[in-house]
Amino acid sequence: MRLILGSASGAIIALAGRVAWDRFWPWQRKDPAEVERLRRLDINQRGRITAGRILDFVEAQTGESTTALVSYSYEVAGVSYQAAQDVSALPEIAARGRFLSGHIASVKYDPKRPMNSIIACEEWSGVAKN
Repeated sequence: MRLILGSASGAIIALAGRVAWDRFWPWQRKDPAEVERLRRLDINQRGRITAGRILDFVEAQTGESTTALVSYSYEVAGVSYQAAQDVSALPEIAARGRFLSGHIASVKYDPKRPMNSIIACEEWSGVAKN
């Protein structure tokens, strides 16, 4: 009997905690755009730089917004990587995007996870200004 009451009270406490978390701390949920901005700034702060090549620039209309993607390739420790970055939040890069294919660029990558990289952020750009 004590085991059943203990289990039931534990479940009720856990459920109440989850409801309180969802109701009273909604400000802790970050918008996906904010999560991406924080990722870019983190890589900018602690990342290493390597040479890369811009492969393509694609603009896609999704509903009322336009997404601008820059795809690029780079190499770290003999391993080749290909990545794409949404540069819609970086208007200076998005505006020049269609003219960047084939250009050499600097890529910042996370030394612990080299596949996590950026070609530009709010504080840095690996794309040369022409």
